[in-house]
Amino acid sequence: MIPFASQRGGGQDLATHLLNAHDNELTELVHLRGAVADDLHGAFREWEVQAQSLTRCSKYLYSMSINPDPAHGTLTREQYMDYIRRAEEALGLSEQPRAVVFHVKHGREHCHVVWSRIDVDQKRAVHLAFDHDKLMRVTRSFARDHGLALPDGYDTSRQVGQISLYEQEQSRQTGLSKEDHIREVTGAWRQCDDPRAFVQALAERGYILATGKRPYVVVDLYGNMNALPKLIDDKTVRTSDLRKFLEKDFPVESLPSVEEAQALAAAHRKLIEKSADENLTTPRIEALKHAQEERRRSTVEEAVALKAQHQAMQEEQQTRHWLDRDALRSRHLEEMRAIRRQRFENRPTGLAAFLGRITGVAFVQKLMARREDARRVKAYLEDRAALKTEQRAEQRILAVRLKIQATAAEQKIKSLEKVEKRECAALLRESKAAARSRQRDEEGPPSLAHPPVPQSAPRSTPALPEQFAQAQARNPRPAPDVLGAFSRAADAARAKAGRGDGDTRKPTDPDHTTDKGRSR
Repeated sequence: MIPFASQRGGGQDLATHLLNAHDNELTELVHLRGAVADDLHGAFREWEVQAQSLTRCSKYLYSMSINPDPAHGTLTREQYMDYIRRAEEALGLSEQPRAVVFHVKHGREHCHVVWSRIDVDQKRAVHLAFDHDKLMRVTRSFARDHGLALPDGYDTSRQVGQISLYEQEQSRQTGLSKEDHIREVTGAWRQCDDPRAFVQALAERGYILATGKRPYVVVDLYGNMNALPKLIDDKTVRTSDLRKFLEKDFPVESLPSVEEAQALAAAHRKLIEKSADENLTTPRIEALKHAQEERRRSTVEEAVALKAQHQAMQEEQQTRHWLDRDALRSRHLEEMRAIRRQRFENRPTGLAAFLGRITGVAFVQKLMARREDARRVKAYLEDRAALKTEQRAEQRILAVRLKIQATAAEQKIKSLEKVEKRECAALLRESKAAARSRQRDEEGPPSLAHPPVPQSAPRSTPALPEQFAQAQARNPRPAPDVLGAFSRAADAARAKAGRGDGDTRKPTDPDHTTDKGRSR
């Protein structure tokens, strides 16, 4: 088994990738801790907020994928969790929030684990030093304890034959692997004896010779760039030998930049490549939309039911509050009626009433009764105000709780929209790669127009290859002048060098002179 791990940010994009059901036959969130939300987008958003509010950490996540070797069988869930436990203990992430997602892709199960690096108590990010070496030691001990065999060369930090993420993305977009590029470029190298024939053979195979961070690179028809020496499968060919072989007829300053070559390749690609939309079969689109609608239906129904439940809870709370206020008012009125009834029953009569009036005792008693009634009314008003304050606080608490739940439901729908967009993009990419492979099988490898030539060589407008002519007949548009664009780029580079704007480079042409007013 081989773990791949890295520190990263962009939690929302990562959550969308992990939930992409088009690229994976099965996506299952089996474990989530350290988050209030119960979905990946919500959990990663919480961890991002923690990182922004407590630290300055931009790569607040640590993502690891566990890929068992199919030759040694599959792992059980208990074995996966055992490996995860060992890995987080070695990395110091045992108490950190964590999400575990299982994927099944092309019948192969693998696991993704994402930790939050933010230690909320310490208000800092967990420092991960030599994490790859630690994971290698964990993998060795795990394989030893579980009786698993490791691939050859696992004692190195980069596995033999392991391709980079850039190369993986190239292969997904074009349907061509790195081995395919190596085979094409190596074939062109072995069949040509001079630089012009070699560069022409590259163009016939769909590669443009250009210059970038390295002196000599090639850009394919799909805009992907690779270093030329890495695509020649010949151990006897060194980079210095390749430069010496090309620099006489194709000096670096005469070559287009990577951006210029990509623009030219894109112009040609529009002419010779069928639209991917035409190759997208309706059943696949409909199947994807149907699956997305089925998946979305339950979430939308849950959101609708939650909204109805919230409305019912608010109505029930409002009814209960009114009943509480009516009960308080009824108790107050009943108490006042009882007191007045008792006073009426205990009122003095006859001589006692006469003596009370003439002595003023009745007046004093009436005054005291009024004061007692006013005190009771004041107490009632205070109780009613306190009840209203308590009810308003309860309403605010319920409103906040319902808003959090409603926001979570809305976020789930938005997360589904992100996943659906990613799935549609994956389907388009897959269909486009299949269409490109199908077109290569039917029409052969796409050929680009003639590559750039040095200024000393005579220039002529080459004829378009047959594929370009057919494409132009289907879509009558003026074909891009590749040779003219390359020549303009070379002329601009030479003009800049001829002006002498601080350029201290040595000339590669023996006839070159730096005297102003003279031509090379």
